[in-house]
Amino acid sequence: MWQKTHSEKIMLNCAVVMGRLTADPEVRQTPSGVSVCRFTVAVDRSYVKQGEQRQADFINVLAWRQTAEFVGKYFQKGSMIAVQGSIQTGSYEKDGIKRNTFEIVADNVSFCGSKSESGSTAPRANMDAAPAFSNGSIDDFSASADDDELPF
Repeated sequence: MWQKTHSEKIMLNCAVVMGRLTADPEVRQTPSGVSVCRFTVAVDRSYVKQGEQRQADFINVLAWRQTAEFVGKYFQKGSMIAVQGSIQTGSYEKDGIKRNTFEIVADNVSFCGSKSESGSTAPRANMDAAPAFSNGSIDDFSASADDDELPF
């Protein structure tokens, strides 16, 4: 069990969304060769007013390294996807107006639904057997924790 010390603050930034990709994801490389993929997930709102159509939110997602490659290889427009990560905020100025942005930086992505539900029956080019889960991180480390080291 984790214990909070007097000098330690507990902060939590965790976001989980499930929806459909709005476009085919495209993996790019940074100048240093790190894979990165930006994509948007359309997430239906749970509440529908009587007599109106269901509304959706369009959530921008940023994936790095193996997670970016996984998304680029196994997902396409219309695919159902679950994303777990953290919210990252930013801002920029355009025409003298400050605008705020947010996106989810993906730590994990996974398949949801069957192939027939993804909106396409055509497989992606060079598709190998896909793992059920991908784990990537924006932190650049190679060591992974043993099961004995995990706090749960």
